[in-house]
Amino acid sequence: MPALPPPAITFSAADHPWINVRTGPQYDQVGLRNLFLDAHTIDDLALPHPPAASALLRIAVAITARITGLDDPELTASQWNALRRTCLKQGRFDPDAVHAYFDRHAWDVFDQVRPWLQEPALRTQCDHSSGINAFVPGRPAGNNLAWFSPHGHHTAEPVPTAEALQILLIHHYYGRSGQCTPRTVDGITTGAKNSGPLRSSVSFHPLGRTLHETLLAGVPAFTGDEQMPGADACPWEEAARSPQTPSTLVTWPGRLLTGQSQHAILLVPGPGGSSVTDAYLTWATKEPKEPKEAEETAEAKEPEIITDPYLSYRFITERKSVTRRRTKNRADASRAWWRELDTLVLAPDEHGTYIRPAVFDTLNDLPEDLRRSLRIRVHGFDQDGQAVDRQWYTAITPPLLNWTQEHDPVKAQRIAECCREAEQTAQRLATVARKAWKTATRSGNSKTSKITWANKALAWYWPKAETVFWRLLDEPEADASAAFAAAAAKALRDVTEAARIRHNSAAHAVAHAIKGLHRRRRPSAPRKTA
Repeated sequence: MPALPPPAITFSAADHPWINVRTGPQYDQVGLRNLFLDAHTIDDLALPHPPAASALLRIAVAITARITGLDDPELTASQWNALRRTCLKQGRFDPDAVHAYFDRHAWDVFDQVRPWLQEPALRTQCDHSSGINAFVPGRPAGNNLAWFSPHGHHTAEPVPTAEALQILLIHHYYGRSGQCTPRTVDGITTGAKNSGPLRSSVSFHPLGRTLHETLLAGVPAFTGDEQMPGADACPWEEAARSPQTPSTLVTWPGRLLTGQSQHAILLVPGPGGSSVTDAYLTWATKEPKEPKEAEETAEAKEPEIITDPYLSYRFITERKSVTRRRTKNRADASRAWWRELDTLVLAPDEHGTYIRPAVFDTLNDLPEDLRRSLRIRVHGFDQDGQAVDRQWYTAITPPLLNWTQEHDPVKAQRIAECCREAEQTAQRLATVARKAWKTATRSGNSKTSKITWANKALAWYWPKAETVFWRLLDEPEADASAAFAAAAAKALRDVTEAARIRHNSAAHAVAHAIKGLHRRRRPSAPRKTA
């Protein structure tokens, strides 16, 4: 009797559980289909890696637009807002629309023809796989030393498929640039890739009382950019694109939110499909530029880039011209979220330095009860521009939409003033602390001075500054400059206490520095104008 063929290995991103969610104190895992069917009962996503959560929110928002009809570019602004309000009033996503969408597309992670968010051609276009250690963040790969990990070339442990899917999202959105597994297309072999579209960025996502509210509040509105009817598609909605002709048109909302990956990936399943044992990780567009060249080209074309709706941006004026170049704000794990609050609450201004995330422009049209309760989820990944991953982080703001310039211009300007004073005081603190160290030690070594009093004083200052910041918002008549100067002086005294006790020169230098902190200065121009 002939042997039966082995069962096909399958894992459906739609129907197998892999997404961590939270409802009250209870945690669970669901697939994408149940994520939408039960969104009205789910409080929030609970993915352990913030960059994976940020990537998944973009994917889920794109699907939300599809199943609700909010992806129709023919809707006027008023019609679009009315439709979103109707969807919110219904209290849940239409189950028939959810099933229809997920039944229509391919979601199998290990499908031989259309694996979800992967390229099956890598089996033949790459001479070898990249290895599971190169795929999993934090594991040493290649010649890297295993300082803090038990993994190595001979200990390539598989990862559960649910975890591998979350890592897959991190690579697509935050992946590194540089050398990778070579890929051959049309006889041309290239082994370099560009960085992911969100690399080194911090995202701001509206957070509702339920996941249903979160996703509907997070749908970005059509801004009137170029849009070809029927041309917009998410990767799982279209046939596999050839790396020879990558699409350059970033359409809304599918391509904008899900179709800008620079990485091509293929997962190798373990027995039964419950784990991933190996992976191919390479470039997704033909003949990618070297990282430095790609960065220069991106800077040259910056004004034409369609902005991500969840990122804040700043303008940099070129030195030799009046041209302003737009660049995204970089994530910084040492920077508390409240220091960005002025960017979030001030309305866009053509003369301003900073631009808040575009999704904020639609939040004022939400129903009053939702708008008053809406918080902001912050997801950041502190990375360099190429290969170094430093730290990821997340935070949740209190409800702050009532502080925006559209609703409370006085409060918004007070927030901007306090943020500006906090930053300027920090700069003065670093300057006077370095000078005080050099004076006390008679040292001209600026590097040493940064390591000693300046950095320590800043580390002590910022937690104190946060307390001062929130107090000042409740005291609109209080002098912000004096309050932050007092916090900086307290921080400098604390970190220099031992030195001041031992050495009179240190005591005199610190006393002079504190006088400099309290010295009144001319009012500076606002960070942004309204």
